[in-house]
Amino acid sequence: MKNYRGFFYASAVLTLFFLSTLSTRAQLPPPPPDQTTEEIPPCWPPPCVPVDGGITFLIVAGAGYAGKKLYQQRFQRQKQDPEN
Repeated sequence: MKNYRGFFYASAVLTLFFLSTLSTRAQLPPPPPDQTTEEIPPCWPPPCVPVDGGITFLIVAGAGYAGKKLYQQRFQRQKQDPEN
């Protein structure tokens, strides 16, 4: 029963991840700039770097990994010293 629960949670997380990435791919690209007006960069300074996509995933993955390590450390400490 325990193996099925882990499989269910893993498949649910993977399904939500893939569905969320598909919805971002379904958005339309911006229209081409008007040729009669001077193009203004969307941010200043002009070499704009997107911060949202990959960095958010890395932060969430890092937090999950740190939580896992803290949980393992706590479990090992309780296993070595069962009185506390």
